[in-house]
Amino acid sequence: MAEAVIVSTARTAMSKSVRGLFNHTHGITLASHALSHAMVRAGVDPADVEDVVLGCAYPEGATGFNIGRNAAMAAGCPTSTAGMTVNRYCSSGLQAIAIAAGRVVNEGVPIIAAGGVESISLVQFGGSVNRSNSTEKALFSRMPALWMTMIETAEIVAERYGVSRESQDEFALLSQQRTAAAQEAGRYAYEIVPLETTWTKVDKERKEESFAAVVAERDDCNRPDTTLAGLGALEPV
Repeated sequence: MAEAVIVSTARTAMSKSVRGLFNHTHGITLASHALSHAMVRAGVDPADVEDVVLGCAYPEGATGFNIGRNAAMAAGCPTSTAGMTVNRYCSSGLQAIAIAAGRVVNEGVPIIAAGGVESISLVQFGGSVNRSNSTEKALFSRMPALWMTMIETAEIVAERYGVSRESQDEFALLSQQRTAAAQEAGRYAYEIVPLETTWTKVDKERKEESFAAVVAERDDCNRPDTTLAGLGALEPV
């Protein structure tokens, strides 16, 4: 039986949704950029990649039309490279990697690429998410929790396991502190492959948009100046 081994990784920086540097960057651009650099780092010929598996929580719009396949083509793989998109919501990317590893072990696929991609700016907050006919009457009446939002499930978990607001704030602060320390130490530098893109800048007072050429090379969605008092002052959602 073959053994599945990860030989290289690459990712874009992470940026705030709507306001961040990727608010005008297509999902194919994000995914193919990371994929192409992962192949270069591995010393792999794109023609030797048999399949590309990408996880995506919202596989529609800018991340639709089988973005796994489209990202493979944009990254320089030939048309002989297959592609698929996996949806398991927040664990979609992890599931994609598990599927890829399973194909190596169980089917003998020699080289396969896997990962995840999301563009909240262009999909969930892009103004065109398709929620038409999202529920099915019989199943919804029997199991409405299948359509439950993340905030609802979080409240249930907190209540069920006795997770207090204070302990959540403490853990959130620790997470922010660890992320800031890792950034300061340069621990994420090798993971990230800088991406030149166009940023849509919005002037709220003038209600005007302008476009700027930028290079996204560092995660900017964390908040290094977070304090426990600041977290405690936030109103519950």
